[in-house]
This record gives sequence, C-alpha cells and structure tokens, in this order.
Amino acid sequence: MQAILALEDGRIFRGDGYGAKGECSGEVVFNTSLTGYQEIFTDPSYAGQIVVLTNPQIGNYGTNQADAEASRPYIEGLIVREFSVVSSNWRSEQVADEYLERYGVPVLSEIDTRALVRHLRNNGVMRGVISTIETDTDVLVAKARALRKMDGTDLASVVSTKHPYEWKQRENPLQHGIAPAQPECDLHVVAYDYGIKQNILQMLGQQGCRVTVVPARTTAEDVLALKPDGVFLSNGPGDPEPLTYATHAIRSLAGKTPIFGICLGHQLVGAALGGKTFKLKFGHHGGNHPVKQLSTGRVEITSQNHNYAVDPDSINANEVDLTHINLNDQTLEGLRHRTMPLLSVQYHPEASPGPHDSHYLFNDFRKMMDEWKGK
Repeated sequence: MQAILALEDGRIFRGDGYGAKGECSGEVVFNTSLTGYQEIFTDPSYAGQIVVLTNPQIGNYGTNQADAEASRPYIEGLIVREFSVVSSNWRSEQVADEYLERYGVPVLSEIDTRALVRHLRNNGVMRGVISTIETDTDVLVAKARALRKMDGTDLASVVSTKHPYEWKQRENPLQHGIAPAQPECDLHVVAYDYGIKQNILQMLGQQGCRVTVVPARTTAEDVLALKPDGVFLSNGPGDPEPLTYATHAIRSLAGKTPIFGICLGHQLVGAALGGKTFKLKFGHHGGNHPVKQLSTGRVEITSQNHNYAVDPDSINANEVDLTHINLNDQTLEGLRHRTMPLLSVQYHPEASPGPHDSHYLFNDFRKMMDEWKGK
C-alpha cells in the first residue's frame, strides 16, 4: 500500500502505507522519544495531530493494554522511518499494524523522517494530510491548506469524559516500576479531565488518593460540592486560550483548595493568574528535555508534549514564583503561588515510560494537601 504526506506549504513525502487504509489530516508534529510509542499513540493531548517519530524503528515490541494512556489512540496519523509488522516482546498482545488499523489510524513509513523533521524545525509545525487513496498531490495540498488551524480551537472539551467517574487503580501494574497502590486512600482528589492520561491517575493513586475524574466544563461550585482535599488539572490538546470556562473555574477554586496542574493544566493556571500564552514554533515533544529547578539548581530530564507555553513576563512576580525553566529555549516550565496552595509544571512528571526525575512533584502535591487539611 502506497501513502503520501502533503504539507500545506506544498512539500510532499511518498512512502509505504500501513495501519488503516484511507486518509487523515491534522497538525504535523515530531516526537524525539526513543521508547513509549504506544503511550504516544494513546495520549489524548495528540488529538488533531499527525505525529512523526524520530526513532527510526517503530512497532517492534507490539502493543498491549497495560501501556495505553487511554482506551484508544488519539493521534490522527503516524509517520515513521521503519514500521514493523511483527512484534518481539513477551508483553505484546497485538502487533502495532493491526492495532492502528483497528482504530482507523493511517501510517506512513519508509520516508526520510530526518528531512521531514528538519523541515518542521525550520518552518514550524504545519497542517498536513496523509492519504493511501488519493494520488493527486495538488488535491492533497489543497486539503491541507483548508484544514482548521489549531490556534483558537478548544479540543479539551472534545476529548474529555462526558460524565464524572471514580478512578480504579490497576490491579497489577506491570510497567515503569510503578509500586502497588497504597491500601488506604485518605485523601480525595478531583481531577479535571482535559485529556487526562491514565498513568497520571495511577500516580495520584500511589499517593493514597481517591480520585474523582470530572468533565472539562465542570464548574468550581460542583467541584467544591464533592469536598475535595485537592484539585488536579490535567494535560490536554489544543490551544489554552479559548478555554475560558476552565480559567474561570480555576480562579474560583484558587485559595479554597490545593491545586496542581500539568501541561495544559499549567497553561490554564498561568492564564487564570492573569498571564498570557503563546504558540511555540515546533513545540516540545519528547522524553529528553532538560528543565532546571530554579530554587536548587537541580536539572531534571523530563517528558514533554505541548505546542503552547506561558509567557513568564506576563506573570505577576509579586504573587507567583517561577520555579522551573527549560534549558533548551528558556521557556517557563513551572510556577507556584506565594500565598495560595497552587503549583503547576509544563512537563509530565508521571513520564511513562520515563524519565522519572520528576516523580517528586506528586509527593509535593500530597504534602500540600496534608498541610491544607491540617489547618
């Protein structure tokens, strides 16, 4: 099966098609992680995006239910250098080709992914179309140019759960060195689902938290009615700017309960505190981003997946401490309010499959809730 990628600027890549036959479209981004491709497939933060993986060999250890971050893949399409149609791993339950075909995700393989990534680095992320059925490249380029841009698009409410639910810990977590859950859950966390990953919920459970997951548009009043010991703001896809319902809820919750946000949750915290967000040229997607903790000078290697960032100059330095900074491009990676129990980071401390340098942030959230509860 032949496949074509057409970018909105007219650049064309031809290769072999795997996964689902058909067409997909979205914003084309690249991820530099060496492992964890299934976690990338199933991360709801990738809704609306086609993902290029820079690691040249993908699919060789198959897929399984334990490694999924959601019940299905959320990427629109996948682009790789070499795609394995067989798997060689004792944990594999289904080969990646069948898995992506089952969920309607087209795969473009056997292209020069280095050339594509350099093109995106030089020119910025852009809209694109992968097709295994259309051969007219002019038609595909026109389709790419007609796609709605990510800017101004609320995707969080699209991928969010429609109804609240209680998170149940996995009985036998096999991956990533996760320890068994604490036997007693003495704290109640309400987690906003803007596109939440299951390993985040797992990590909250490891801190002895009973977790209630609520839809993205849940009001602050409804959250407080659940009597939480803390509120978690999750990762998610798209532009934070149109999520005014979320920033309004965060403002109403601030100072009334401890709050911890990551990724999109961090951007929404920044916006709720009066800050501004902006779009990065090609985003941060990968498991090798160095982040410096400003108070200690400690450097963490972090997992990241975002296209937007908070402008540090827009944050009121009299009220908020800037806690972390990205050493690659000096963008803001964390903040903490000086008087209210509120902290957030741009990266992913749950980091599955890794790195695990930032697990301590879940401990910090636990301590913040214990201190607040002890008042």
